[in-house]
Amino acid sequence: MQAQQIKDLICKVLDDKKGVDITVIDLEGLSIVADYFVIVSGRSTTQVKALANNLEEELSKNYQVEPLRSEGKRDGRWAVVDYGSVVVHVFHEETRRLYSLEQLWGDGQNVTHYEGE
Repeated sequence: MQAQQIKDLICKVLDDKKGVDITVIDLEGLSIVADYFVIVSGRSTTQVKALANNLEEELSKNYQVEPLRSEGKRDGRWAVVDYGSVVVHVFHEETRRLYSLEQLWGDGQNVTHYEGE
């Protein structure tokens, strides 16, 4: 499965679970870390954990796409799910404002907001 397809699936799964402010940063050609960062917020630590857990379950069960690693789910402030070419950052809203990854990686041209289907 191509990076763009994985990114699109991730956005849909996060949207279906009521993730807030889903943002995609296109890093292709800018970084060797990944082709895309997908950033999403949860309104509570419980929602952050649920978004990360559900994402892993849905992609594994329905698409046989497994993460290379995931971290941070226990605390519910910031979880990272790494699919290689797509890295997903699931933030608590306050933590997202603090780290401001969109500002760090985005130059305006490569940042898009997922609008759902």
